[in-house]
Amino acid sequence: MTRYVGLDLSTKTGIVVLDEQGSILRQSEVKKTIKENPGDMYDLILDVTKLVGPEDVVVMEGFGFASKTGFLLGGIGWGVRMELWKRNIPYYLAAPTALKKFATGSGVADKRKLAVAVNNKWGFFDDSDNVTDAYILAQMARAIGGHEKINKVQQTVLKKVTKVSE
Repeated sequence: MTRYVGLDLSTKTGIVVLDEQGSILRQSEVKKTIKENPGDMYDLILDVTKLVGPEDVVVMEGFGFASKTGFLLGGIGWGVRMELWKRNIPYYLAAPTALKKFATGSGVADKRKLAVAVNNKWGFFDDSDNVTDAYILAQMARAIGGHEKINKVQQTVLKKVTKVSE
C-alpha cells in the first residue's frame, strides 16, 4: 500500500502519513533537543527517516531562507535528504510558499490563516504549526499520486515541486 508522507523538518519535525483515501495513519511531532554535538542531530534524523518506507510518496518542505536557525535546520534537512538517498527513497521538495499556496491560494498566508484553511478544506486541525504544514505536504503527496482532487492553482503549485531521486 502506498502511503503519502509530509515532512516539515526542524528540531520539532512535523510528520503526517496518509493513505490513498486521505485517512491519517500517523500525525506527530518528532522533538529533539540538539546540543553542540552531531549525535543529537543524527538521532533526530534517524527518528524521522525510520518512519518513511520505500513505497511512500514523500514531500518535504524545502529550506526557508529567512530562518534565524538556518545552519541547524540546514543540517537536519540535508541529513534527512542523505538518509533517504542512502535508502533509495525518492522525495519531492516544496518551497514554504508552495505549501501555503496549495492550502490557501496565497503563498504569503500566516500560520493562523493556514490553520483555518486546512481545517475548512480537509477538516484537519493540530496545535502544532509543524504538523499542520506536514499535513499539507502529505496532501500534496496524495495529489502527486493522483488521489487528491486539485484546482488550477494547486496544479500550478505542483508543477514547481521538485522530485529528487538521485
